[in-house]
Parts: sequence; structure tokens; C-alpha cells
Amino acid sequence: MVDTNTTNSSQTKPTLIPILIIASLFFIFGFVTWINGALIPFMKTINELTSAQSLLVASASYISFVVMALPASYILAKIGYKKGMSLGLFIMGFGALIFIPAAEARTYWMFLTGIFIQGAGMTLLQTASNPYITILGPIESAAKRISIMGICNKIAGALGSLIFGSILLSGIDEIQEKLSKVSISEKNNLLDNMADSVVVPYISMAVVLFVLGILILKAPLPNVEAAPIEEAQEGKTAKTSIFQFPHLWLGVLTLFMYVGVEVIAGDTIIAYGIALGFPAADAKFFTTFTLLAMVVTYALGAFLIPKYITQALALRVSAVLGILLSLCIVFSTGFTSVLFVAGLGIANALVWPAVWPLTLNGLGKFTKTGAALLVMAISGGAVIPPLYGKFVDGTKADLIAQGINEANATASASTKGYWILLPCYIFILYYAIAGHKVGLKKN
Repeated sequence: MVDTNTTNSSQTKPTLIPILIIASLFFIFGFVTWINGALIPFMKTINELTSAQSLLVASASYISFVVMALPASYILAKIGYKKGMSLGLFIMGFGALIFIPAAEARTYWMFLTGIFIQGAGMTLLQTASNPYITILGPIESAAKRISIMGICNKIAGALGSLIFGSILLSGIDEIQEKLSKVSISEKNNLLDNMADSVVVPYISMAVVLFVLGILILKAPLPNVEAAPIEEAQEGKTAKTSIFQFPHLWLGVLTLFMYVGVEVIAGDTIIAYGIALGFPAADAKFFTTFTLLAMVVTYALGAFLIPKYITQALALRVSAVLGILLSLCIVFSTGFTSVLFVAGLGIANALVWPAVWPLTLNGLGKFTKTGAALLVMAISGGAVIPPLYGKFVDGTKADLIAQGINEANATASASTKGYWILLPCYIFILYYAIAGHKVGLKKN
């Protein structure tokens, strides 16, 4: 039987204050992550990009999890969870400051650099906070604690999307209409003024992140470690390598798929609404629909898990719902289709809270490395959304070649792009049914 107890330090010290502190961190990187939904159409306009190019905003953020996850694990081993969280906040603050010269130059790669640096800071935060909250109490209730973190994350995301959507997308429809009618110099002036709108919000963000980085150093966070792996019984071999846990590697791939579909649901929905003909003033609210759907489902999960349903059952239900909603999106049109995209928030909410404990279960001394691998899987958000963008661009070009006007071609291609969700949810369903048990000893 796998030992799932935490160490004495987590059992003897109260967990309410640490949970509130970690919840504040989830709030921070939720706010920073989910403003990408507003940044994508904003960057597409000011830098005159294709759909695939604009989705590099998501790639720049999430690819940092591949680059930084293992270094983050090494850093945490050297300086501990608390200092690691503080350092992550400082790095995110520095990334926010990069937006100032990027706006002045209106240079896309500089914006992407700032987003990447912020992603590096978030990698450190995620690598520390997710395993920390997982092992802060019994593993059976880990999904409950992570669901609470998810509520904070998605409420912050909804606020960030609304605030930055109002700032960055204000008047974007009128500007796009003017761009095709004005001279090159007038067009550059319009785009330069639009780019400057990021300066004040990102300076404010940097100040908040630096202050929080200082405050977290004073926070009363107890030291917790995962329980050691059960000693090998006579005649059996003890685990000596991370490669001896197949359920971990399947969990990493599952999380890769999941983050891809979550980012598509949250970051493409505004651009999708605009592609369908909705004005930006209305479409800017669409990411909030997705995130509020997640918040409600997180709250439901915190109530139901583990008292009424298991983490594995929650994952199975989520995957089936994701498959059904994906089919509904591609076979519907207009605002109905947008609502089905937002409905993915319900399907996605409990996947992250369920996959983490199911994957870290039984890793013992390999827990930090396993957590780093799971954080690397967040790179699914860097790979899968641009594939959606490529599919949309390619389908749009084919439809235009067939004589369909650009507006209708854009709308149809954007809808068909959501076919990419289906194989991802099918794999998540496999992990929920069987993958999380591969290689683990039966009770």
C-alpha cells in the first residue's frame, strides 16, 4: 500500500494561514496568466499579426515552463519553498517592466521576452506552490485544497481579463477600421498610441509583484516534505529512479494535453468572438465567462471531493464533458458556439486538481522532481494553441481560395479549429480510467 501521509511538520502546525498565503500566490499568477486573452487580439492589432503569430503570446508564456521547470526544482532544493516563491515574484515583476521599452519600440519580440520572463517567474511559483499545497495535508483531500486554489486563480483571471480587456481593447474596433483608410504615418501613430496603453498597468503590476515578493519572505509558512517511499519488502526492489513510475509520465502527458485545451478555452475565446462578428466591446467579456464557469465548478469540487466523489471520478466526468462540449462547439454557430467554448471551463476546472495528486501519489523522495515534470507539462499551453492558430489560418486560406468572403471564411475556420480539442480530452479520459494506476501497487 502506498504511504500518503505528510510529515509531522504539516500535521502539527495549523494549515489555514499557509493555505491563505498560497491562495494569494495562485491569485497572482491567475491574474497574470489570464490577461493573455486580452493581449492576443491587442498584439495582433498593434503588430499586424496572423492568428498563429498572435498566439505566440501564449507560447512565450508557457514555453518558459519547459525551460525553467528543472532549474526551478534545483533552485527550490537549494533555497526552499518560501525563498523560491519570493524569487518567483521578483522575476515576474522584472518581466512586467520589460513591457515599457517594448511598448516604446512596438516590437513584438520584446513583448514576447517580457511575457517569457514573467512565465519563468510563474514557473518557480508553480513548482513551489503546487506540490506544497498538495502535501500540506492528506493526499486524499489534495484535490479539495487545489480546487480552493483554483477558485482564487480563476477569480483573479476573470478580474485580470476584464481590467486589461477594458484598457487594451478599448476602441480597437474603430482603430482597425481606420487602419485600412489612413496613410502609413497616421497608421503608425495610431498603433504607437495603442501600444502605449500597456505602460501604466504593467508598471503598477511590477510594483505589486515586488512588494509581494518582499512580504512573502516574512510569511509564516511551515516546512513540509512528502512522505518517504514505503520500504521495499523482502524479495522486492525499491524504487531508485523517476523512470520507475509510469503513472507519473502518463500524468505529465495528461497535464500537457489539459493545459493546451484550458489555454485554448480561455485565450482564444475573445478572438473567436471577434472572428464571429461580435464587437470587441462585447467579446472582451468572453474569457470571464470561461473563468466564472471554472470558479463555480472548483467550488463544487471543493465541496464534493473527497467526501462524495473520488479524484479519479471527477477526472472521468470532466473528460467526458470536455469531449461532448468539443463536439458541440464545432457543430454550432454564433453565440451558442461561444457559450460552448465558455462551457469548457466546467470541463476543465477539476482536471488540474485531480491530476496533481493522482500523479504525485507514491513518489516519495521523487516528489519534487515529479512536480517539476508536471510543471514542464504546462508547456502544452505553448504548443497546442498555436496549432489551433495554424489550423485556423490554413482553413481560412482554403475557404477564401474556394470563393468564400474573408469574414465568413474567418468565422468558419475559427470554429473548425476547435477539432483539436477532441484527442486531448480522449487522452485525459484514458488517464482518468486507467493511466493513473499504471505501475502502482494495489492495496
